[in-house]
Amino acid sequence: MTTFATLVAVLVFPSLMIYVGLTDLTSMQIRNWLICLLVASYAVLAPLAGIGLQEMGSSVVVGAAVLVVAFAFFAFGWIGGGDAKLASVTALWLGADHTLVYLFYAALLGGGLTIGLLMFRTVMIPLSWHREEWIDRLHARETGIPYGVAMAAAALIAFEQTQWVKNFL
Repeated sequence: MTTFATLVAVLVFPSLMIYVGLTDLTSMQIRNWLICLLVASYAVLAPLAGIGLQEMGSSVVVGAAVLVVAFAFFAFGWIGGGDAKLASVTALWLGADHTLVYLFYAALLGGGLTIGLLMFRTVMIPLSWHREEWIDRLHARETGIPYGVAMAAAALIAFEQTQWVKNFL
């Protein structure tokens, strides 16, 4: 069961992160059901994959700490509520050993995404692109940054270094 649970985890987490990134890019929203699915998947798969109670406990503590800090950022208007929840559930999956690496990559990729979108918003785009609501929204200067895109990419980078992947390989 350990190998099968690890296989499922190695498929589920990256798939959901890709989906989160794409939906945030196209809708500027991170759906609560995706966050709940990530939490439930971790709760089911972690013990089945042989992750010990101590490691799961430390992951829960790190995830909760990230949630507190992220919601403070949300309260100041620096990030969205979905971003705060995504950071927390990602920290749960990555654990104490990989959360700082994740946050570093999220900041780096988020900065690049922000600069790229700000530059994109200064150029004229073809009229046909305005027919796509999500492209038009991204091009609008008053629109925020879909930071979930950078967070999902950072999660994929950090995930490959975790015990989940090492146990699978």
